[in-house]
Amino acid sequence: MNILFVHQNFPAQFGHIARHLAARPGYKCAFVSQTPEGVVDGVEKIRYEVRGGATDRNHYCSRTFENAVWHSEAVLEALRKRSDLRPDLVVAHSGFGSSLFLREIYGDTPIINLFEYFYRAHDPDSDMDFRSDLGWPTPPVNYLRARCRNAMILLDLDNCDAGYCPTDFQRTRFPDFCQPKLRTLFDGIDRSVYHGHHETLRPPPAQRSTRQVLGVEVPPEKRVVTYVSRGFEALRGFDIFMRTARLIAREDPNVIFFVVGDDRIAYGGDTEYIKPARTFKEWVLSRDDYDLSRFVFTGRIPPAHLARLLALTDLHIYLTAPFVLSWSMMNAMSCGAVVLGSDTSPVREMIRDGHNGLLHDFFDVEGMAKKALAVLRDPAGHRPLGRAAEAMIERQYALRVILPRMLRMFEQVRAGGSNRARHSIADAERPASTNQAGPSGDSPLVMQVKFQHGSPFRG
Repeated sequence: MNILFVHQNFPAQFGHIARHLAARPGYKCAFVSQTPEGVVDGVEKIRYEVRGGATDRNHYCSRTFENAVWHSEAVLEALRKRSDLRPDLVVAHSGFGSSLFLREIYGDTPIINLFEYFYRAHDPDSDMDFRSDLGWPTPPVNYLRARCRNAMILLDLDNCDAGYCPTDFQRTRFPDFCQPKLRTLFDGIDRSVYHGHHETLRPPPAQRSTRQVLGVEVPPEKRVVTYVSRGFEALRGFDIFMRTARLIAREDPNVIFFVVGDDRIAYGGDTEYIKPARTFKEWVLSRDDYDLSRFVFTGRIPPAHLARLLALTDLHIYLTAPFVLSWSMMNAMSCGAVVLGSDTSPVREMIRDGHNGLLHDFFDVEGMAKKALAVLRDPAGHRPLGRAAEAMIERQYALRVILPRMLRMFEQVRAGGSNRARHSIADAERPASTNQAGPSGDSPLVMQVKFQHGSPFRG
């Protein structure tokens, strides 16, 4: 089977499956993106170049769609030059619209789209209205824009033969009429990278010695708290984390905080409200007194370094508005970390409070700090939470579990042909819930995957 993957970035969500299949007899994989051409682990990379995009002359609400059309045309033009490439299946990320025009050259070739989010205006369980605590007014035009941002997504839903979403929360954001085409299928956690290291990096406090963590010396009496996000922003609760950390630091002098991510805003319109501060981090730090000697801001770090950090942390704090779930939380759980997460819809899908992690009200900083301090004062007593989290990932979300299901979806959609799998594939595969005992009927094949993420976290 010849499979063409389409995403503006590489490897993104498709790198692991492409590399795995490229190593199997009978499969050939190509990947079109905006990254440089070449061959990586048997996957041919094809580059597309966007030659235009939205400007100030475009209506504010239509700019997302305008940009998506330019991406779609760029992908089409790049692949028109490759008449030798005849895929049996196209697998593409929706939102950039990158696969929309490909039927012009590939005819009835089946298309599978990954759908991450459907935007909703005036929804209490959405990203737009969640951070009303900040007192930042939402411009009315942003609600109009939210409706328009779904335009290309809806076109992709009509154009594709099957679609999938990483979590039930993300899938249920889509309207009812879209559901027959959609299933829930997580991206998969590479346990060869993100694993608990058999507790060697997280011994009981009485058995600890001085540890070197990203070049920082951590004495045995110190406790480590981690926070990971692509960018520092309100949507991922960076301000809530910092205020919580400030209270923790005040009560316990033996806590050090490792904060991983870029000092930028990846999601949301924070920039409009933080001036004269240049970044959300700068704005947050200006509002309270922080002992920054207790914080290590690492920037973005390689997956192997992130995995080691998550495997030795005493507590990982993950906060998010109702939005796309971050890889970082699942990676932390895979490393056996005790996770204290916001009690929001995407997090509740993965964490059962007191069973495989802890949940708390996103906005209750004092309560969050109190719960965190209880973990830090008794790390050994809370280790069962981390072990249960790691067991859940191994059972339900590890690549060895996900890849057979992903491959089965590819094979079924290809066998069904274009426009014939629309109402059968999703219904046949969709589990009752992603947070159950795990999929049944999966192949027992254990797939060996050698893979490094291009980015250790999403969102």
